[in-house]
Amino acid sequence: MLAAPMWDFANGQGVRQLSELGLALLLSSLIGWERAAKQKSAGLRTHTLVGVASALMMVVSQHGFTNVLGLPNVSFDPSRVAAQIVSGIGFIGGGLIFVRQDAVRGLTTAATVWLTCAVGMACGGGLPILALAVTALHFLVVRGFPPLAARLVPESVSTVFQVRLTYRTGTALLPRLMQMCTRRGYRIARFRVERLPDRADDAARVVLELEGTADPTPLAAELFDDDGVLDVSLSVASDDE
Repeated sequence: MLAAPMWDFANGQGVRQLSELGLALLLSSLIGWERAAKQKSAGLRTHTLVGVASALMMVVSQHGFTNVLGLPNVSFDPSRVAAQIVSGIGFIGGGLIFVRQDAVRGLTTAATVWLTCAVGMACGGGLPILALAVTALHFLVVRGFPPLAARLVPESVSTVFQVRLTYRTGTALLPRLMQMCTRRGYRIARFRVERLPDRADDAARVVLELEGTADPTPLAAELFDDDGVLDVSLSVASDDE
């Protein structure tokens, strides 16, 4: 009779396996908390589940099949389970990436889920130092790199913002509005026109989502100088990354 391979608390193996899962829970929760704080599509629960599940699969790959290794004509390669974890996490990552016109969103979130999977695998594989180091590097990259990149290469940082403009209908404003935006180097990602039936001056509102590297304040001032414009407001749009 072959002995059960897991939960041998006499020699500390079960305690060690539980500690590995606990470390995966802690580190993946920290990564998920950071993404949830930035209101990204995959937050605390997703990253925590990915990290703990990856750690559990690594523990199973190392200790879950030892009871059959002594049988004739039986061989086992634990690295194949790890390879399948890496392949399987691609389904989650692929579902987080989407393209809106020519803008790709969700790449950073998908990469973070992939990194959380690797952290969980390191915890389950008995490599806590590497798991802690990669978690620290995650916070360095996602928190420290954006301001550093904006300082070193400001011309490459593109801002997405919304322009909400209230105007009098019948003034043929929209063609002039688009010319102003393109002349100042902004790309019009999308726009929509909203009627305002509650107003007595027959006004409408156009909402534009623009992308560019220049300061949008001069554009807002130029738009407000138009006689047909009643109100202009600017707001930074979410990058959905």
